[in-house]
Amino acid sequence: MSLTPTHNGQFEQRRVAVLIPTYNNAGTLGAVLQDVLAYTHHVIVVNDGATDHTADILAEHPQVQLVSYSPNRGKGIALRRGFAYAKEQGYDYVITMDADGQHFASDLPVMLDKIAEDPDALVIGARNLQQENMPGKNTFANKFSNFWFYVETGLKGPDTQSGYRLYPLHKMGNTRYWCTKYEFEIEVLVRSAWKGIKIDWAPVKVYYPPAEERISHFRPFRDFSRISVLNTVLVFITLVYIKPRDLIRYLSKWENWKKLWREEVLNPGESNAKKAAAIGFGVFMGIVPIWGFQLVTAILLSIRFKLNKALVVLAAHISTPPLTIGVLYASFITGKIFMGQSSRDLLFLGQTLDAIQATIKANFLQYVVGAVTLAIGAGLAAGLVSFALLSIFRRKKQNSADSVTI
Repeated sequence: MSLTPTHNGQFEQRRVAVLIPTYNNAGTLGAVLQDVLAYTHHVIVVNDGATDHTADILAEHPQVQLVSYSPNRGKGIALRRGFAYAKEQGYDYVITMDADGQHFASDLPVMLDKIAEDPDALVIGARNLQQENMPGKNTFANKFSNFWFYVETGLKGPDTQSGYRLYPLHKMGNTRYWCTKYEFEIEVLVRSAWKGIKIDWAPVKVYYPPAEERISHFRPFRDFSRISVLNTVLVFITLVYIKPRDLIRYLSKWENWKKLWREEVLNPGESNAKKAAAIGFGVFMGIVPIWGFQLVTAILLSIRFKLNKALVVLAAHISTPPLTIGVLYASFITGKIFMGQSSRDLLFLGQTLDAIQATIKANFLQYVVGAVTLAIGAGLAAGLVSFALLSIFRRKKQNSADSVTI
């Protein structure tokens, strides 16, 4: 008896296909296809070099579009070839499902609805990781993957390892991917986020059979090692290219500068004490003698102590040229107070920065003691002065606003 697909019209209207990569899943593939075909005829199966009777199962479903090759190349290659084939056939989206029976075709409408919400998003079917029969190693691996995904993209998500996904092929373009095995699903997720594609999640059901009935082609040591190497590479690229690129893009837009000034620097909901603390801490970090690490340390500590990051960074620029010479000189002279007979004078007028630095290097202890002392004193002074000025001017502004209201 032929099946009448219940959602075939929506699949055709939105140019969506279901993509199922398979390798030696003959025991479950037939049931998976029957379930999916109840929703749509737009089904692509990638036979990744199966050596069981997968070919016989596929022969029983001639309406399925087939990509087949040998030998087995891995899930990453299967998905990549499936993407290419789908694009050749004119599809704008593919919904990927595993052939092992853990995904439910009844969640396909959920994925279709996500297209209506945001037609450009890559959607991941988030599983209930606390349910019965969920393998403990899967829960750990997913938490591990979620953490590194956050490091690499700044995005938090409940399930970055689910294979139930909606891929917007029209947004992904012709990206040349590196990975060929299971780690491909991490790579495509991270690199899509880097391209500016929205990553979204939708709740889906999942079935995990008892341990004795499970069939998995995941090789824990080898595949986990490949995933670890991939994350190392992705983190490196994130730090040296993606984050600086995103910052430059953000600061290149005038409206972002206005937003930064309004929401971070001015931040009307922040108290005078917190603003003053941020300014004082920024001045302290700008003077304290950890050259080369001042700004990074200031930002990290401002996040840790929930200080106004913009004010901290602005205040930390007290030591940038041409102010650098003044800070070095003041630090060296301040250190003289503590060094007694062993202190040295620093010839300031007429000296180049290199000459001043050479003198400081020869009397390094005097400079360090003076710089730390100056950093503490200047930080406290900047904080107190800022608090006083903020109290005066913000009160005047509030009184003026109250007068206008009356």
